[in-house]
Amino acid sequence: MDWNANLKQFLGNATDLVRKGQLADATRAIQQALGGVPLREARAPAAPAPTPAAAPSGPSWRNGYAQADIEDATVILDRVEEGPLGAQPPQPAPAHNAEAPGSFRRVAFARAGAPQDHYHLYVPPGASTAAGPLPLVLMLHGCTQNPEDFATGTGMNHAAARERALVLYPAQSGQANPKACWNWFQPQDQRRGSGEPATLVAMVREVMARHPVDARRVYVAGLSAGGAMAALLAREYPDVFAAVGVHSGLAAGAAQNVMAALSAMKTGAKPASTSPFAPVPPIVRLEQAPPLIVFHGDADATVHPRNGEQLIEAALAGAPEGAVPSVSTGRSAQGQAYTRTVYQGGGATLAEHWVLHGAGHAWAGGDARGSHTDPQGISATEAMLRFFLAHSRS
Repeated sequence: MDWNANLKQFLGNATDLVRKGQLADATRAIQQALGGVPLREARAPAAPAPTPAAAPSGPSWRNGYAQADIEDATVILDRVEEGPLGAQPPQPAPAHNAEAPGSFRRVAFARAGAPQDHYHLYVPPGASTAAGPLPLVLMLHGCTQNPEDFATGTGMNHAAARERALVLYPAQSGQANPKACWNWFQPQDQRRGSGEPATLVAMVREVMARHPVDARRVYVAGLSAGGAMAALLAREYPDVFAAVGVHSGLAAGAAQNVMAALSAMKTGAKPASTSPFAPVPPIVRLEQAPPLIVFHGDADATVHPRNGEQLIEAALAGAPEGAVPSVSTGRSAQGQAYTRTVYQGGGATLAEHWVLHGAGHAWAGGDARGSHTDPQGISATEAMLRFFLAHSRS
């Protein structure tokens, strides 16, 4: 399948439909564009991998989501209680039924009005004997993916086992989005205490209540639509997340409707759309934006590379003393070239930008058994985890 040609067709059709006022049909077109097609078709593993779990096979895994219009998604409007800046919820002792060390399991989840009903949680070996609380990484899959697929493709569980980090993989509901995309372009899903951001933070809080999590070392990363949602979470909850990783995604607030989403994906968001902070409670604005690491292929035909640049620009906009870049180049073990730029300011790393030369819309250095992966690239998983663990909230 010629994905570049099909993407142009999807975007052109959606634009025409919006101009004609046929928003429902335009939404279906953007879902086709957002859903994308992986760089490589996902392959079933030759044998189940112990960590992470093997990806499910068959069409029900990739395309079995309920076919519903995005306008029909349940909108969550209840707000969570906002405590004083830096305050953490009570941390009770882990529950007796908490997931066992060395496990990767599906966990049922319930929140009033939320269509998301489960997540997967990886608990590293030795978690019960760790000397102190553990870091937690929230991983947000891309369109057409699910937690098991994303864990397989990124290999984050394997990397987290060495660092004794928990990894939380929320599952997007087909009721909320027919392509399993996180709804990064809907205004009701871009605000603190509302929609999908509130639900995702509620999952984090639930894991923190059931396992010994270090509240200073909670991180979020995502791919594509998941990366765009990760950027939103970092903007809206800088008092929760210590650092953020975005792979092939878009800046927080890059779009507020279908037409803007199409435009941002094609050429990047309009400058006014990517401010570092949205109108959120004043107490949250006092918190500095979390450090950011970005990966983006310069041949990405699904989400334009300009979006990676805009993520960095938004992150540096809040730097009080400016930022000094340091540029280096290199190649992965498989030969793919990259340019890495690290921005320092005030004695700390503010952002890190990896441009993957010749790479498309896929997780760099990923496992070919998962979808949307590019095994030829440098390992985004290893780089993100290294970046995360170098940062903690005060």
